[in-house]
Amino acid sequence: MVLFPSGREFVLAALEGAGARLQRKLGRAAERQRSGIDALRRSGHATAGNLRDFLGQHYLLCLGGLALLCLPPLAAFLLAGKPALNGYEASTREVNTQVAGLLAGEQLVPPPALPPLVFTTAEVQLERPMLVSASRDWALLDGVYAQRLLLAFRIMKEKYGYEMALLEGYRSPARQDALAAMGSGVTNAAAFQSWHQYGLAADCAFLRDGKLVISERDPWAMRGYQLYGEVAESLGLTWGGRWKMMDFGHTELRRPGVMNN
Repeated sequence: MVLFPSGREFVLAALEGAGARLQRKLGRAAERQRSGIDALRRSGHATAGNLRDFLGQHYLLCLGGLALLCLPPLAAFLLAGKPALNGYEASTREVNTQVAGLLAGEQLVPPPALPPLVFTTAEVQLERPMLVSASRDWALLDGVYAQRLLLAFRIMKEKYGYEMALLEGYRSPARQDALAAMGSGVTNAAAFQSWHQYGLAADCAFLRDGKLVISERDPWAMRGYQLYGEVAESLGLTWGGRWKMMDFGHTELRRPGVMNN
């Protein structure tokens, strides 16, 4: 059909019409784009103008807010002395490898209970009144404290040759008041003033030839108490041997928030 004049004219007319329509569409699209850009430009100018007006009217408030944002990190930087992350310095505190093993999951088992007759001798009754009725149930002690105390027992035996014995662990409020009523020579703490009521304290002594040795007047026992205090403190426990009213066999784990003292 293109070979004939009428066919060529028809094709040319169709192409011209399509080109005109395409040009009109492109023109409308360009116009819409220009309109959008103009609107965005006008909006930006309006926003900038509003921001200038706000800053002009409230410049003191803006300066105060900027100071609140900048001063805390600046103060922290100046007071720190040096960057906190510089080198990731390791702690200089010596880590007890046995404590690390304990924290890693090792669970120590309490020793077998001693025969009741061990706690009824004249020496024991003289040194520790009412000891026969004291609780020596390890299950009533706080779990963390019990494990540290058992670790102290192990160190004392394996490193220093002292076999330890639990004299009293948990102590009821009624028993605490009864002991306090016996005078300051026994205890100054009334009910709930002692860590015993929370399972976080224990009184211990030594076993020698199957007998309890409690009195620090025995040189062998006194040396043992000194070693026991060092071991207990290395495990994070408080040792009664440093108190004004010295209690050499006493240790406790003071947990924040448990007892207000």
